[in-house]
Amino acid sequence: MVAARREEEEEWRRYLAPERLEVLAHLEPWAEAHMLPLLKPADEVWQPSDMLPDAAALGADGFHAACLDLRARAEGVPDAQLVCLVGNMVTEEALPTYQSMSNRFEATRDTTGADGTAWARWIRGWSAEENRHGDVLSRYMSLSGRLDMRQVERTVHRLIASGMAMHAPASAYHGFVYVAFQERATSISHGNTARQMRDHGDVALARICGAIAADEKRHEAAYTSVVAKIFEVDPDAAVRAMAYMMRRRITMPAALMDDGHDADLFAHYAAAAQQAGVYTTSDYRSILEHLIGQWRVEELAEGLSGEGRRARDYVCALPEKIRRMEEKAHDRAGRARKEPTAVPFSWIFDRPVSVVMP
Repeated sequence: MVAARREEEEEWRRYLAPERLEVLAHLEPWAEAHMLPLLKPADEVWQPSDMLPDAAALGADGFHAACLDLRARAEGVPDAQLVCLVGNMVTEEALPTYQSMSNRFEATRDTTGADGTAWARWIRGWSAEENRHGDVLSRYMSLSGRLDMRQVERTVHRLIASGMAMHAPASAYHGFVYVAFQERATSISHGNTARQMRDHGDVALARICGAIAADEKRHEAAYTSVVAKIFEVDPDAAVRAMAYMMRRRITMPAALMDDGHDADLFAHYAAAAQQAGVYTTSDYRSILEHLIGQWRVEELAEGLSGEGRRARDYVCALPEKIRRMEEKAHDRAGRARKEPTAVPFSWIFDRPVSVVMP
């Protein structure tokens, strides 16, 4: 076990060699030209106050009426969708963890906190845009009256305090692969939530989730394109980094969430999201297929070492492997006819949500 961990660490630490860091240094002008334009200035982008009743703008009577309308529409949102919404919001609110994660990547981090490099400005601009997501969802939840906000806030507090385990924590090659995957996952999750909220009649929440999903799509485009560029200039190292991350599975950044009551909170939240169709194992597979296509992994040949070719083959075979696992799990579930488990969630005052655990 110790030897395996040492070998794993040695593998990713090779990405801190001068030749790898030089690749990232040479890509800074590219990041200036292609990543930074995907950020929007504060005066042009939506803010949380644009999405929700504003007491200063509406006056006391208008604000009261708008809040009553919001609460009436929120009553139509099922508990299962509320649980998924809180899980998404808790994930967004752990932004300090993600910014500190990005600032561990060698050659692309913001070393002083106010660096003028394209990489540093991207990290700060990306964080500024992401900061609105948890903020607007938290405000909506408070106004809706459907949630135990103290329990939600305690969960956020504990998650930030717990942090997140990151594979290859100082390598931008690995980190950018992870973030590209996660940005697409959050876009899908918020987009699915927006459609479901619209179906349940909560147009305010649908608008909020749709706006967040659109932000995540822009961020996904930035990280997907920078990884594509790394594949172009350093294909062998890029495909090995991708395989390294996929072998360890791309885990959700909120995997350590804890509300102080449910020891299996993340597993229960993930099961609720799977059952509600907010984020599923099929989504995981489709993201991987999308990134393989975007980065043209199957076409890689020239410049690959033996290790690189094995990494390419592993990555390209993985979607079909996941598909077969999905089919087997579905068949097993059909034969076993597993009964749903009623899981109480403290976020919704311990009301139970029926989930089928894997």
